[in-house]
Amino acid sequence: MMVARRLLPGLAAGLALAVGAVPSAAACPFCSAQGQTLAGEVNQADFIVLGTLTNAQRDPNDFTKGTTDLVIDTVVKPHDFLKGKKVVRIPRYVPPDPAGGATKYLVFCSLYTRPVDFTASAVTSTLVLGNYDGAVLDAYRGEPVPAGSQLAEYLKGAIEVRQKDPIARLRYFFDYLDSPDLVISADALNEFGYADYKEVRALAEKLPADKLLKWLKDPNTPPSRFGLYGLMFGHCGKKEDAKAIRELLDSPDRQFSSGLDGMLAAYLLLDPKAGWDYLVNLLKDPKQEFPVRYAGLKVLRFLWEMRPDVVPHKQVLEGVRLLVAQSDLADLPIEDLRKWGCWDQTEYVLSFADKPSHANVPIVKRAILRFALAAPPEQAKAKAFVAKARQQDPEKVKFVEQTLQDEQPRPAAAQQATTPPAAKPGGSN
Repeated sequence: MMVARRLLPGLAAGLALAVGAVPSAAACPFCSAQGQTLAGEVNQADFIVLGTLTNAQRDPNDFTKGTTDLVIDTVVKPHDFLKGKKVVRIPRYVPPDPAGGATKYLVFCSLYTRPVDFTASAVTSTLVLGNYDGAVLDAYRGEPVPAGSQLAEYLKGAIEVRQKDPIARLRYFFDYLDSPDLVISADALNEFGYADYKEVRALAEKLPADKLLKWLKDPNTPPSRFGLYGLMFGHCGKKEDAKAIRELLDSPDRQFSSGLDGMLAAYLLLDPKAGWDYLVNLLKDPKQEFPVRYAGLKVLRFLWEMRPDVVPHKQVLEGVRLLVAQSDLADLPIEDLRKWGCWDQTEYVLSFADKPSHANVPIVKRAILRFALAAPPEQAKAKAFVAKARQQDPEKVKFVEQTLQDEQPRPAAAQQATTPPAAKPGGSN
């Protein structure tokens, strides 16, 4: 996963962290995505260069300002602004490396018109006309690149491969998942977090199962990767490979602090019967900790929403009902039943409304009320439950009704009326 990192000294102060797009409902179910991918930031940057920082100068009148020259080694993303240039001056003071080394940096830059150059009546700017004399350069992100790093080459390849089909793109990033450069391997993993499951599945079916199994067995594999690796192995392995997954799940040396969901999914994909029996035993075991049972719930969601061909809906509901009966996470499966429109489960859900184990947990009580409010009119018991709740606490019911309304998609016209167009500071929309 991408994690917060210290960037160029002096550049970090001006960095506004970009927020990545929220993965869609069809996104890879057991792949985590955090923040913007490097390839995603390519689209925002006007140009990207790899080079060495030299000639750092402080502004004599303002200690917080200054300039630093970036001597260009490699242009990763070109721009007309760079034509004929071997050095780019960054409008910030970046202190020299105290160790005296010549660390190279991968620097993401944007260009803006100066506020004094831009007026509301201007249809074209100096940048549009190709005149960059008045451009303001913002070097908003810098990645230190150790000697021998493939980061620049990786990013250039990521730019080229984005023109290809989704499967070819993911295959490119798959080949970098085991890169020794943590920035590269983490970014490659992040790419899968934003990919659709159908794309991950199409790629996974063609991957080398032995390589994935090697990663899964490697004790040095980061826990955050087991979800994706397990899911992919479940698509390219054979039924007899289910034994290897079971051994990993049962190993006392393995504690799946994350990624258990993907490993369970792999077991189910490789051997649906044995995998389902294992999952059910896990779900109904009161000794299992919350994260373990929650991982099981994520697998149930995966089976219901994406792979009903592996385990039919009727069978998945049996697993969901096991979790509804557990008060410490009952609100989550109840919400799933509501979203899935499983109104045949109305009587079962409402049966927990008066049980002390559930009734004394506010978030579970609210989930039950939300379920009843969303139920269709023909569900008489849900209708009676809501009427009684409204009589006892009308304000609470009104509030919960509003939370349901807020979840509904807004009409496109309303979104356009309230969402301002994005614009670069000092630039045109």
